[in-house]
Amino acid sequence: MKVLLLTGLGALFFAYYWDDNFDPGNCRKLGAPKVFYIAADMASPEVPERVVQFALDKLGGLDYLVLNHLGAAPAGTRVRSSQSTRWLMQVNFLSYVQLTSSALPSLTDSKGSLVVVSSLLGRVPTSFSSPYSAAKFALDSFFSSLRRELDVQEVNVAITMCVLGLRDRASAAEGVRGITRVKAAQGPKAALAVIRGGATRASGVFYPWRFHLLCLLRSWMPHSRAWFVRQELNITTPPAA
Repeated sequence: MKVLLLTGLGALFFAYYWDDNFDPGNCRKLGAPKVFYIAADMASPEVPERVVQFALDKLGGLDYLVLNHLGAAPAGTRVRSSQSTRWLMQVNFLSYVQLTSSALPSLTDSKGSLVVVSSLLGRVPTSFSSPYSAAKFALDSFFSSLRRELDVQEVNVAITMCVLGLRDRASAAEGVRGITRVKAAQGPKAALAVIRGGATRASGVFYPWRFHLLCLLRSWMPHSRAWFVRQELNITTPPAA
């Protein structure tokens, strides 16, 4: 039996793959002998360790840790206050580090997998997303470095970084309304890509696939990358104050 811990939107994200609202009862119908959940605010620094301890107490250990919770700032905003940036860094980066640090001993024992759901904005910077993009870049740097450290120490824990685009959920669409021309990716297909990546212990997942090419352009042809990014922006709409 494999044991899985999903954070934040993780449960909703995977439930959406089955075109259903999250219900622990549905997990049991799919064969899970035990399902536990805890409500937690990742903006509170003391919460991440408590979530992992809850999982360990209930389940006895972990085989998979899927990090998919997020805190989002309205797209297009000019506000870059230190307070809002600090909040975003806690939710979108520091809590990921805390959860990983707490869960790593158990994942090491089980030779498990760590799945980090991130964003294209963590690989390719774009306009009107400075604090959010900073947190996502921090994720990519931290977990890429951690992968190298585990490899050197011969620790058999896989790290899968998932680079996803805008998902076709109402809240996501509303957040970027009037700012971008990017078409939302289909949620079920994005979820399936994450599931496959984690199950096969892949080092990276890109969905849609063209994001991989865009990430490569970042190093190969930076000017071309900037042109592609600019085409996706609706620059005729002024950013919110």
